[in-house]
Amino acid sequence: MNIYFSGIGGVGLGPLAEIARDAGYTVIGSDLADSLTVQELRATGIEIAIGQDGLFLEACHEEVTIDWFIYTAALPADHPELLLAKSLGIKTAKRDELLAHIIKEKNLKLIAVSGTHGKTTTTAMFVWTLQQLGVEVSYAIGSQIPFGPSGKYSPSSEYFVYECDEFDRNFLHFYPTLSLVTSLDYDHPDTYPTESSYTDAFRAFVDQSDSSIMWQVDGKRINATASDGWILNNTDIAPVKIAGDHNRRNATLICKAVEKLGITGDSIAALDDFPGSIRRFEKLADNLYSDYGHHPVEIAATLQMAREINDHVVLVYQPHQNVRQHEIQDQYTDQFELADDIYWLPTYLSRENPGLELLTPDYLIRNVTNKQSVHIADLDDVLWNSIQTHRQSGALVLCMGAGSIDSWVRERSSV
Repeated sequence: MNIYFSGIGGVGLGPLAEIARDAGYTVIGSDLADSLTVQELRATGIEIAIGQDGLFLEACHEEVTIDWFIYTAALPADHPELLLAKSLGIKTAKRDELLAHIIKEKNLKLIAVSGTHGKTTTTAMFVWTLQQLGVEVSYAIGSQIPFGPSGKYSPSSEYFVYECDEFDRNFLHFYPTLSLVTSLDYDHPDTYPTESSYTDAFRAFVDQSDSSIMWQVDGKRINATASDGWILNNTDIAPVKIAGDHNRRNATLICKAVEKLGITGDSIAALDDFPGSIRRFEKLADNLYSDYGHHPVEIAATLQMAREINDHVVLVYQPHQNVRQHEIQDQYTDQFELADDIYWLPTYLSRENPGLELLTPDYLIRNVTNKQSVHIADLDDVLWNSIQTHRQSGALVLCMGAGSIDSWVRERSSV
């Protein structure tokens, strides 16, 4: 089967493309720009075009006949490649349909990692732990990892570990053998217009799972009972030696999952050696870290982790999407108090509603409790010089955001 991935460099499609290739399918794709994921995929021999005007798709279809056109939820309905695929009679689908097909075809047991925050790191920790315990595993992780590809299918594996995202109701297309719920905190109002619709979706997801593991505080939000699986006491934290309260809580879920699956071995020792994942509190250089977080809860959790490493933390924060800032603007309050200085950047714009007023940094910081520590900044040489000064003084500089900040700081730190 020949599969074309439109937006192959995305955090969802990139790992899936690797899995499809491993499963024996011919994989081709395109994206608007080069990226770490595109480079990773090209290194495996996958042909990828930069640019999405439809010419590459048409040429590929003439040469090998494309069976499936897989696209990201971010692709607009009038996208040239999507329109062309439909006109050529190619089957079109989002990533969940293809992944569900592969899981069923290969007779894999799905272990789904869900939740508002921490899915990527928890999925990576889970895969790492199983590998250290000698368990062959297939998986999909929405980030690059230092110990393997982002997505992998192994013919000898029994389990498929999946970062099961609630955006676009993706996770409701799956029926896991076991699901983990890392946390619940209202998000994605573009998909779920009310908080109750968000928690109702998680309730449905748990109902679709043979068994689940979650924290008591989250279980209460979806009226979970013992019949749903294991509901953990909120203070029952495994004695793992990794930084960050949230990481230790998520590691505890993994220890319980290993136990529930009947896998033998020391999961705590395995987790203690976890090397981390790319863009999740990733160390780029001495006293310089990059993190994908862009929600107030994630900011607070990552700053807490940073303070375990260094008593002096400086945050460079790039908000993500103006439409999202309208949704969370009132939530920016005390999450920044563990930072000595905060450099607040203009919002990174992506998939925006042109009718919404652009919220400025000055407006967004109005309720921040340590507002006196905030500096309005731009991605320029002035900011980089400030970062260097803080690093040289011994402070840990944390650059957070899901937009252009990572590539900006990564490029400068490598010089």
